[in-house]
Amino acid sequence: MSPNARPPVCRILDYGKYKYNLSKKAADSRKKQHVFSIKGMRYRPKTEEHDYQFKLKHVRTFLEQGNKVKCFVMFRGRERAHTEFGKKILDRLIEDLADIATVESHPRMEGHSMNMLVAPLPSVLKKKGAEKKAKKSKSRRDREKDAKIALQAEEAVDAMVEIDDIEETEDIGEFEEEFDDEEVEFEDDEDFDDYDDADDADDSEEDTRS
Repeated sequence: MSPNARPPVCRILDYGKYKYNLSKKAADSRKKQHVFSIKGMRYRPKTEEHDYQFKLKHVRTFLEQGNKVKCFVMFRGRERAHTEFGKKILDRLIEDLADIATVESHPRMEGHSMNMLVAPLPSVLKKKGAEKKAKKSKSRRDREKDAKIALQAEEAVDAMVEIDDIEETEDIGEFEEEFDDEEVEFEDDEDFDDYDDADDADDSEEDTRS
């Protein structure tokens, strides 16, 4: 604790638990911080209005996703003698992005290009975090809903199986009742033999038909 004291002050602890607490604190700090990725958008001094609007739309999309954007104007040949055209494009871009972005690095010449870095406003990052949280909550509700529907379907199938079993039992009962109704009483053995012979004849006739 105090290695420079005389005598040094130390504390006995569980080193495994100490390393675990350090890793947990580092994980919590990484969870709270926002990691930026830098996107790039290239312009030319002669960029037309349609191309400018198309690129502006993409820059706004990058910013709304929580990314920083590096905007730069490339100069070729004698275009480097008129850098004011590139500066004009980047200044216009700053005005068009004022509602969602702030300028971290103002336009400046670096080699053959004029560079500028813009970052999303804190309000944009908060909105993105809220949307991400709502999406995660929605996905959890969807999973719970799907599980509930699957359970209801399984219960419905079980109920149908039970109904089929009941109907089959009732059919067997009706067959037994019909069989009981067909019982014949015989007064003596001769009547039984005559009935048995007639039954055998019916069976043989059915076999011949089949």
